[in-house]
Amino acid sequence: MNLEKRLTLITKAVYTVFGLVVIFLVFLFLLHTNPELVINKEVSVKDWKPRNPETDLGSEANDNLVNLGYKLITETSKHIGPLAPEVKARFAGNNLSCQNCHLEAGRKPGSASFVGVASRFPQFRGRENKMGTLEERVNGCMERSMNGKVLPENSLEMQAIVAYMEWLSEDVPDERIAEFKGFAKIVLPEEKADPVKGKVIYTKHCQTCHMEDGQGQRPSANEPYLYPPLWGTDTYNHGAGMHRVITASQFIKGNMPYLQATLEKPVLTDEEAYHVAAYINSFERPQKGNPEADFPDKKLKPVSTPYGPWVDSFSAEQHKFGPFQPIMAFYEKEFGIKKSK
Repeated sequence: MNLEKRLTLITKAVYTVFGLVVIFLVFLFLLHTNPELVINKEVSVKDWKPRNPETDLGSEANDNLVNLGYKLITETSKHIGPLAPEVKARFAGNNLSCQNCHLEAGRKPGSASFVGVASRFPQFRGRENKMGTLEERVNGCMERSMNGKVLPENSLEMQAIVAYMEWLSEDVPDERIAEFKGFAKIVLPEEKADPVKGKVIYTKHCQTCHMEDGQGQRPSANEPYLYPPLWGTDTYNHGAGMHRVITASQFIKGNMPYLQATLEKPVLTDEEAYHVAAYINSFERPQKGNPEADFPDKKLKPVSTPYGPWVDSFSAEQHKFGPFQPIMAFYEKEFGIKKSK
């Protein structure tokens, strides 16, 4: 091979290497500035995970506010509950933490996750019969699940909780939003929810954590619960959504036993979740004041709301434990309202 041909081959090789280097640098630039252009969308959406406050927060002002919200969600009683140092800061009336229901600080699917929740407000809610804000929804939990009183909407604590929810709601792929909304779906058994059957299931699957007396576990009276009480004086009141058997059974199916059940792989069957929800809610608990004011339009009241008044003739017992299908059929026939809970 003569010198001219050798030079030609060397030149082609240099240009090829140079071209590959340029393409690689362009790829790195796009990956840094606009990753969705170079990463397969299906893979990125599938692998996407909610933000983690333990690792994804910096030291900016809003990050500090979000971090405070995270602490309020995970250590509620220490900051705004009975364990708060100042009496005036005690808005929660029990020693639960928000994440006792909104698991993994609101990041777990199937547990009324906060992921994407900010985008759903303002939202119409039948319990108040009006469009409500995210702040009003938080205060609904404060008065019911936390058995306390409302947080002022301009308070630092409320701003922090909302900031945390908004932070978790940012950049959620459209294809994943539905996954984090609400609870697991169940097929309601066409029978009364039975606390006797529920006790057997509770003994097998639940009392290891929540104890035989349902009072949960905590290191001491001055510390938050490791596992929350499910009835008694230090838990959600009778106006909370979790006091409705259908809602409780949906939560239980997708999340309990804790660290075993997931939305995709529940441990309990629909029937088991249904009956154990009845057992848990068969015990005494705090009573919310003025429950008659809930659902100004009584036709919008969930069929499993265990306190009256109602605009039907079904008994209080049936509204609490079912069977719920006859009540649902009544509302669809009389008012054209199709209810699922």
